[in-house]
Amino acid sequence: MTGWRSRTTFVLALSASAVGLGNLWRFSYLAGEHGGAPFVIAYVVCLFLVAVPLMVAEVAIGSHGRGGPVAALRWASDRSLLSRGWMVAGWLACLTGVLIMAYYIVVAGWSLAYARYMQSGAFAAASAALVGENFSELLAQPLRQIYWQSLFLLLAATVVLFGVRRGLGLMVWLAVPCLITILAGLVKFSLDNGDLEAAREFLFGVKWIDFSPQAVLVALGHALFTLGVGVGTGISYGAYTPQRIPIGRSVLAVAVFDTMIALLAGLAIFPLVFANNMEPAMGPGLLFVSVPYAFGNLGQGELFGALFFLLVVIAALGSAVAMMEPAVRTQMQQARLRRITAVLVVSAVIWLSGAAVVLSLSPTVGGVWFGNSNMLTFLDAFTADFLLPLVSLLTAVLVGWRLRPEILRVELRRESDVFFSLWRQLLRYIAPPAIVLIMLAALFRP
Repeated sequence: MTGWRSRTTFVLALSASAVGLGNLWRFSYLAGEHGGAPFVIAYVVCLFLVAVPLMVAEVAIGSHGRGGPVAALRWASDRSLLSRGWMVAGWLACLTGVLIMAYYIVVAGWSLAYARYMQSGAFAAASAALVGENFSELLAQPLRQIYWQSLFLLLAATVVLFGVRRGLGLMVWLAVPCLITILAGLVKFSLDNGDLEAAREFLFGVKWIDFSPQAVLVALGHALFTLGVGVGTGISYGAYTPQRIPIGRSVLAVAVFDTMIALLAGLAIFPLVFANNMEPAMGPGLLFVSVPYAFGNLGQGELFGALFFLLVVIAALGSAVAMMEPAVRTQMQQARLRRITAVLVVSAVIWLSGAAVVLSLSPTVGGVWFGNSNMLTFLDAFTADFLLPLVSLLTAVLVGWRLRPEILRVELRRESDVFFSLWRQLLRYIAPPAIVLIMLAALFRP
């Protein structure tokens, strides 16, 4: 089976999958709202004690089974004389990735549109009210949103269509350096033109009054979300790993890179937001109102604003490709489809789901979805609070408690005995109760 050409390509691919839309605004916002520095520390602890062991487990399953999530889990179950019922975790992982993609392509489409708007000078010296009206107008035009989401999905599907080496491998070697270069330029621009002191206090100031057990759960949930655990990416990408690579150290490198990008993104956004006296609101309010207003009222803001949204698109592309590949690979193996046919099938499902999300956002078409205002918020909550933790819990129980240790030791043969032992203990005794806490917190959330 065709695989990554080198360990570096594998690390870059996992890194590109981890640095997604949420990483560019969600982490910084959560840090500011939940205690600053204590939240950052809690996030790092959760990342390395829970999310990293889970990702190592996914990659080990993929490396062992050499297939998509369903095929790899079937092979691992057979080798340990377990029920093939564990394959359901693979199907759930693929479903989760497709459901996330349904709203992911919508937000990525907005980013593509805003890169064009910024480049054309649409927000030059615009008031906050005008920028807000522009976003409301976009939400009220389903056809325009569907055009931009279709363009983004076409980019992602094209990358997946070309396969591992010509598609995924080439993309990550282009995307990650571009992402780092653009982000470095944006950070310098932000530091030169923004309120660094206010941003530093918001992101890294110690605010014990905002730090609570709930904040720790938020940090834990975001650690799982940002590393891409639970959507089958680790299994699919692990299936393409070269033999004898140090899986544990490779995933650790991805986690460090992911955290650095999140912190740099905060430094690229929030100094400008505070310099323009904008509220650091979460979600679309920050990304598509505060940020365009901030860039639009600065010299050379149109150029750097366009670069910012290009950065968002590149980051989204890496994650989108990573979420599509497990479903495509599973279709190829389970339904015996050619890659082009599998890509078309998966893309069609995602496109139709994305169109439904767009229609639900329209004030004239949208309705109420299970108590949420639209399908986007429903899918976001359903995947983050239920599906992602469920797949992660099944993975932790299977790998930590059910698979034969000698099989796992072969896949982690480049790691020390101390690392292997610590990894299994974390997977058995730390990850499952932590994931259950996330699910219970979501279930009893007011």
